[in-house]
Amino acid sequence: RIDIDKPLWDQSTFVGRFKHFLWMTDFRTCVVGETELNKAKELVSQYRLGQEPPGTTVEQVKYAKKLFESAFHPDSGDLQNVFGRMSFQVPGGMIITGAMLQFYKTAPAVIFWQWVNQSFNALVNYTNRNANSPTSTTQLGVAYVSATSSALVTALGYKAFLQKRASPFFQRYVPFSAVAAANCVNIPLMRQNELSAGIEIQDENGNVIGKSRLAAAKGISQVVFSRITMAAPGMLILPIIMERLEKNPWFKRATFLHAPFQTLAVGCFLTFMVPTACGLFPQNASMSTSMIRRFEPEFYAEIEKTTNGKVPDQVYFNKGL
Repeated sequence: RIDIDKPLWDQSTFVGRFKHFLWMTDFRTCVVGETELNKAKELVSQYRLGQEPPGTTVEQVKYAKKLFESAFHPDSGDLQNVFGRMSFQVPGGMIITGAMLQFYKTAPAVIFWQWVNQSFNALVNYTNRNANSPTSTTQLGVAYVSATSSALVTALGYKAFLQKRASPFFQRYVPFSAVAAANCVNIPLMRQNELSAGIEIQDENGNVIGKSRLAAAKGISQVVFSRITMAAPGMLILPIIMERLEKNPWFKRATFLHAPFQTLAVGCFLTFMVPTACGLFPQNASMSTSMIRRFEPEFYAEIEKTTNGKVPDQVYFNKGL
């Protein structure tokens, strides 16, 4: 029997995490219907109790586990919006990123596609938040407007700066600069409750011992870095490829191929970069309690009371995605 609540690969290594997220973010799971997803959830619950139907194979259990982990939130167990799932990052990201890379020359196009991208990012960030720290509608609205504004200001400001000082080639990097800046705003604001109230931390046995703001800050900073890493290769390498290809007269004339080519190329990058970025840091993140003692002395005192003075050396928490 497999441990249904643990990944199939060793999560202490990058290779193990990469294999896990390559398996879990398979974009083919996006087209699986809600009925089949709920059946997968039920089979996972039955298997956990040792009550699965007779004749159930290990492969069936693994597939049910794959569907369950790709579609249901790890904290709340709720079915996630399909467009906000990590498994939708490849089809959703390739279309939007391809469009941003293709339509960057005019201000209206920059504004429209940055707005679309930030709307998509806001949905992804909300869907993959730490569900133990609820966020109000007002906070979500502020986060969305702030992130979209930061993306537009960065994109338009950088574009105006480059138009006067650099060649057209460098203007191709306007979308990436906007995406990087917006991620630094969007994710912390979308998860601001975690920064203000903290996220649940556990000891090695899974016992909750309190909520730490420091753990939230660490988790969110790792997610920001991962999201920028996810977008970087496609948005940094493709401009170079396009610049070279457009020197060929036949490709330059075939403008109708430019957008589809960039979209498919981004899809190829994201197929591998989504699991790479998700696997950079362990999902079940850890932190030394000595850091809590240093930066959250009052909370550390609470932990001492909760644990009767037996404070663990390490605590663990779900960093989100």
